[in-house]
Amino acid sequence: MSATATVVGAGPNGLAAAIRLAQLGWRVRVFERNDEVGGSCRSDSYFPGTISDVGAAAFPFGAATLRDLGVEWAHPPRPVAHPLEHSTGFLDALGPDQATWNRVHGPVAAHIGDHLDNILGPTLWRVPPHPLAFARFGVRGALPAATLGTVLFRTEAAKALLAGNAVHSFSSPGRPLTGAFGVLFGALAASVGWPVVRGGSRGIVDKLAARAESLGVEIHTGIDVREVPRDRVVVLNMPPWEAERLGARVRPWREGPGVFKVDWLLREPVPWRDPRVGEAGTVHVGGTARDIVASESEIARGRMPDAPFVMVGQQYVADPSRGRVLWTYAHVPRGFDGDASEHIARQIERFAPGFRDVVEARHVTGYIRDIAAGDMNLRQLLFRHPRSLGGGVYLASGATAPGAGVHGMAGVWAAQEATRTML
Repeated sequence: MSATATVVGAGPNGLAAAIRLAQLGWRVRVFERNDEVGGSCRSDSYFPGTISDVGAAAFPFGAATLRDLGVEWAHPPRPVAHPLEHSTGFLDALGPDQATWNRVHGPVAAHIGDHLDNILGPTLWRVPPHPLAFARFGVRGALPAATLGTVLFRTEAAKALLAGNAVHSFSSPGRPLTGAFGVLFGALAASVGWPVVRGGSRGIVDKLAARAESLGVEIHTGIDVREVPRDRVVVLNMPPWEAERLGARVRPWREGPGVFKVDWLLREPVPWRDPRVGEAGTVHVGGTARDIVASESEIARGRMPDAPFVMVGQQYVADPSRGRVLWTYAHVPRGFDGDASEHIARQIERFAPGFRDVVEARHVTGYIRDIAAGDMNLRQLLFRHPRSLGGGVYLASGATAPGAGVHGMAGVWAAQEATRTML
């Protein structure tokens, strides 16, 4: 164990990179500028006696790829709901579109492991390990989610649910390839679910950190690294603009939009017009597929829409021990400097009249910069930023393949590429 490596950033990708490097025989040090590990995958207590997720909240990828960590997953009665004025999109209650929904998502859900092997690989252009599954998935996935929904479904509920699933990519469902995201997230919901971590999302990084330390990895918190460290291998668990701040050479990369996050302490559950929405761990609040395309188009133009897409997390439904805290964020334009709290409340009120009456307090995190680590335009979607930045420096974040999400695979592939090219 003579080769040494340094990882900057102790989010899931950084810790996954450290684990993989240690397994491959490297001596590894991890530096994290915060006082605790986790990056955006952390928990806090914004209100007395409660637990709130700082960033990531529901973990369909984590439930599929981090199963051997011993994380305690908590599943709500329904993974996701998409309320509309006169109907609601549920995975299992789509009326005349249910059979079509099942035909589209069922084969992907039945072989979700194969599809994740294909999708979470090191690069889009490799030969996928399951080519037949990849081909079947790709035919429909190439379309924009909004177009795919129009072609396949008759009801607004089914079209909206598919579009809402696609927006987890942080790309408008009017863009090409978002059909793939919509189908994938729907299939994950039907197979592994969209669980939360019992006790808060920090449970994931605690397990990752413990695994790393058991392999001899040194983890140092509260250290703000100001330049690229000198070591044989350096893995930067951060977006491109943060890597540039340290002096790394990064090719041009277009930043994506941000989100505005607010947590709400409730005295009673959200009074959804359709009570079944209260059983869902994740709720898409954005209206019809057409509404979502319109609001996301406004954001792409740098304008704040009156009715933005809002992601709502009801973690307390699956894990009552957290307290009744509602986790929300609204999609906002890049560099947004306003307050979107009322946009969020107004959107929820559309489908839950009286929402404001059950709110006891709120905690405004505010604007969070580009959590997808790059605009999801066609070029950047297909060509995620290369891991190698030259000189033994590697990038491992949502900006590198296979993209954003709590799965750790960007770190794993960075570690394996470092070992392949440096030893």
